[in-house]
Amino acid sequence: MTTGRTRAAVARSLIMDTAERLYATRGLAAVSIRQIGEAAGQRNKSAVQYHFSGRDALIKAILAEHAAAIERHRAAMACPEPALMTLTERVRHVVLPRIEHHIELGAPSWYGRFLAQVTVEPALREYAVQAHLNTPSLRRLYDALAAQDDEQGPAATRREDMARQLIVHMPAELEAELAREQPAAEVAAAAWRRLGADLVTAVTGLIDALRASSA
Repeated sequence: MTTGRTRAAVARSLIMDTAERLYATRGLAAVSIRQIGEAAGQRNKSAVQYHFSGRDALIKAILAEHAAAIERHRAAMACPEPALMTLTERVRHVVLPRIEHHIELGAPSWYGRFLAQVTVEPALREYAVQAHLNTPSLRRLYDALAAQDDEQGPAATRREDMARQLIVHMPAELEAELAREQPAAEVAAAAWRRLGADLVTAVTGLIDALRASSA
């Protein structure tokens, strides 16, 4: 028998999935809370507000759900202690769990494009960044880096910002391509893993080059 609590959980999940898809394909500004409720099949016009206090709370819930899933992939990686990692290992630690999450989502998926939309929204950008940085594994990594003199200051912040552009927007591009082409699952997985390898190479090279230019 379906309980009220179960029905509420199903409705909440459906609203989140619908909002992610609409935001990913139309942009944040073009989608209203009412449109999300209607697209999610909610007859009550206040259903979204019932489950979430408003747009930002809904978006934060979606981000938190994905951050937790990515964290599970990262926790499964075999990594040395953060302070002992090479630069390439650090970049792999950041990038590859995201790639595995995209593979797990299947195609079509919406998270990559949703995240790209959120990170260019001034009111939500910092929350989107912190939703991932505050996961336990990345918090340990960044705490270890903060103890190293060469990883602090404006130059380090600029490097992180530039690397983040690649890490966020390149998956969004691939996700859109896969959504259009609908390849077999193994073909899509191979494309994601190629992107993951390329991102590790590109981000590592970018950071190395920026470090050298600021030395």
